Amino acid sequence: MKILVTGGGGFLGSAVCRKLASKGHEVKTFQRRPATHLESFGIHSTEGDITDPDALLAAAEGCDAIVHTAAKAGIWGSPETYRRINVGGTANVIAACSEHGISILVHTSSPSVVHAGGDIEGGDESLPLAKHFSAPYPETKAEAERLVAAANSNELKTTALRPHLIWGPGDPHILPRLVEKAKGGTLALPAPDKMIDTIFVENAALAHVKALEELASGARCAGKAYFITNNEPMPQGEIIGKLLAALGVEVKIRAVPAGIASTAGAVCETLWKTFSLKGEPPVTRFSVEQLATAHWFDASAAERDFGYTPTVSIAEALSILSRQGL
Repeated sequence: MKILVTGGGGFLGSAVCRKLASKGHEVKTFQRRPATHLESFGIHSTEGDITDPDALLAAAEGCDAIVHTAAKAGIWGSPETYRRINVGGTANVIAACSEHGISILVHTSSPSVVHAGGDIEGGDESLPLAKHFSAPYPETKAEAERLVAAANSNELKTTALRPHLIWGPGDPHILPRLVEKAKGGTLALPAPDKMIDTIFVENAALAHVKALEELASGARCAGKAYFITNNEPMPQGEIIGKLLAALGVEVKIRAVPAGIASTAGAVCETLWKTFSLKGEPPVTRFSVEQLATAHWFDASAAERDFGYTPTVSIAEALSILSRQGL
C-alpha cells in the first residue's frame, strides 16, 4: 500500500514509518520540517502544516491509507492552538480521505481522553470519554477521537489507538522533562506508589501497523478505540527511577502531598496567565492530576481484534535506552 503518515518525522511517526517501510509499503511523511533522517529507509518526506487543508490534500493524493500521528501535545498552551491542530487537523485528514477515496485511517489518540481525575486501574474500552478536562490537550484529543469514530463507514474504515506514555531513544517529551526535573538529585512525586502503564516506542509503532493491517483485511477494529500499553504496569516511582537510571541519572524520589502539588499547579497556571510568562509552568493541575492517580489499562482488546502484543519488554527497552540514550 501507499501510506501517508502525518507527523511522520516525529518521535512516534518515525517509528511507524520505519516499520511500514520494513514491510514493503510505500511510505511518505507529512510534517512541518524535512524528515531527512528517514531518507535511508526509502521514505519520501513532504513538508506542510496539518492545519493547511490544501497542502494535506496534495500530500494525500494517490494514497491508500493514512496514519495520523500529528498532534500538539503538552501540559500547557493556548486552547485555540490545541483545537486548531488536534481537532481541525484531524478534520482535514478525514476530508482528505473523503476527497481521494482513501479507505483506511489509523488515528493516534491518548488514554487521557477517559481520565476524569480519579484512579484508573485495569481500565478497558468500556470507559466513557471524560466529560470535563483540566487541560486543552486531552479535551481536544477527545474531540478528535469523536470525529474519527463518526467518520467510520463502508468507504472509510477508521480506528483510534491510545498509546500510554510513549518513551524510548529519541523521545523529545517525557524523558527530557524527567532528566531536567531530576537535575537536583531529588524528584518529588505526589503518588510514587500508584501504578501506571507506559509503552516503548517500537511497541507503539507496531500497534499502529497491526491496526492498519487489520483494517486492510477485515473490520474487527473499525470504528473503535483501543488502549495500547507495554502490558507491564509498575509503580510510578519505580518506572521513573528505572528510566532515569538507564540514562545515567541518579535520583532520589520523595513523596509530596497531592493537595500541595495541586495547589502549586493552580498557582503556577495563574501566574503564567496573569503575566504572560513564556514556556510551560513547572507544574499544572493537569500534570498533577496525571501524577497523583493510578492509570493502567487492560489492553487485551487490541490483542483480540488486531493481534497486538508487545515484542519488546520494559527490561529490554531499558537496555536499549541505556545503550542509545536520548
